[in-house]
Amino acid sequence: MHYQKPKGTIDILPGQSEKWQYIEAAAREVFQRYNFHEVRTPIFEHFEVIARSVGESTDIVSKEMYDFYDKGNRHITLRPEGTAPLVRSYVENKLYGPEHSHPFKAYYMGPMFRYERPQAGRLRQFHQIGVEVIGSSNPATDVETMMMALEFFNCLGVNETKLVINSLGTRESRKKYRQTLIDYLTQFEEQLSEDSKRRLYQNPLRVLDSKDVRDQKIITGAPSILDSLDKESSLFFEEVKQLLEVANISYSVDHRMVRGLDYYNHTVFEIMSEAAAFNGVLTTICAGGRYDGLISEFGGPAVVDTGFGFALGIERALLASEAEGRSIPGSREIDVYVACLAPSGNGYAQQVAQIARKAKLIVERDISYQKIRNQLRKANKLNAKIVAIIGENEVNDAQVVLKDMHSGEELRIPYTQLTAYFDNV
Repeated sequence: MHYQKPKGTIDILPGQSEKWQYIEAAAREVFQRYNFHEVRTPIFEHFEVIARSVGESTDIVSKEMYDFYDKGNRHITLRPEGTAPLVRSYVENKLYGPEHSHPFKAYYMGPMFRYERPQAGRLRQFHQIGVEVIGSSNPATDVETMMMALEFFNCLGVNETKLVINSLGTRESRKKYRQTLIDYLTQFEEQLSEDSKRRLYQNPLRVLDSKDVRDQKIITGAPSILDSLDKESSLFFEEVKQLLEVANISYSVDHRMVRGLDYYNHTVFEIMSEAAAFNGVLTTICAGGRYDGLISEFGGPAVVDTGFGFALGIERALLASEAEGRSIPGSREIDVYVACLAPSGNGYAQQVAQIARKAKLIVERDISYQKIRNQLRKANKLNAKIVAIIGENEVNDAQVVLKDMHSGEELRIPYTQLTAYFDNV
């Protein structure tokens, strides 16, 4: 039988996995400077955790979740996103207590799962890095968090970006706009795509996200959500824009950007790549927004019922970096290659390798006992800096021949001096 990985998944192989580690390390470094701490939640959650927060009428819940009943007849789902699990953890573990810092600032990394059509940078098992700030209603939190996202991409050498923002207002003003949008769209109901007809009365704001050509013509004349904002929402959004300008962060406003999850309100944003390699198509590489009211949905206290966060896909971050011609480091080169020429030197070669490893060097040792020219060829293919050559004479004399692969120079030193030598490589 020919076994293959499931559709929409990838194997992250040596040489590639190091690039993922580099991105994860860059995120940790940037987030820690802003005093964020890592939280790791289960890969699967109770179905209700996602449905209640994300919204049962969303595509994620209605069409894309991997959900099932376990042996205890519990309705379980593989997590499709990271905010709901983190908020669930925040409330369940009472991280709003006085012994914890406020606002609560956390980040997460890991696989998410959605059943959708696989394409470049979008898989059924994809990998997200996300952050959440819980317990701050200050617009400065929105701006600082967006700045942190931009700083992360700058660390990856991704600079051809565009920040796009919008406001969905309070829940009350969003509700008002929802009816205004329905009133407008019902005039064109027969002309809408099948997906948009289904969304019209369930989640009409998602119609604004439609990529269908017929829908886009209709959407062009749709009323702006900004015209439905109440005074509180307008003042909040104005302060967000002012703070971005004070920070000298360029942005644009797109009144049709709504995001696909029900919990969003007030500020929403996307960071898009404008790299030429994407052929002029603006590609979203990071997105998020504010979700005031979500904490109380999970039984949390009203005093901390505010939140803001974002998520980005590692797959998309890699594509964005490559699109700008940036080289993310892959596998590190071998520092020392231990070439053993005879079985009698096997134990000695192992000792030499361990001395080099204790000096924090990357070491590979040959176990084939091939001729030295073959082993040097292998070492050269691995870009090894130094080859430690061990034959019968070296074992008998308690010495090692060290060959510098760049200069070709060879040095014979006693075994007792290896530690000092490797400490200075």
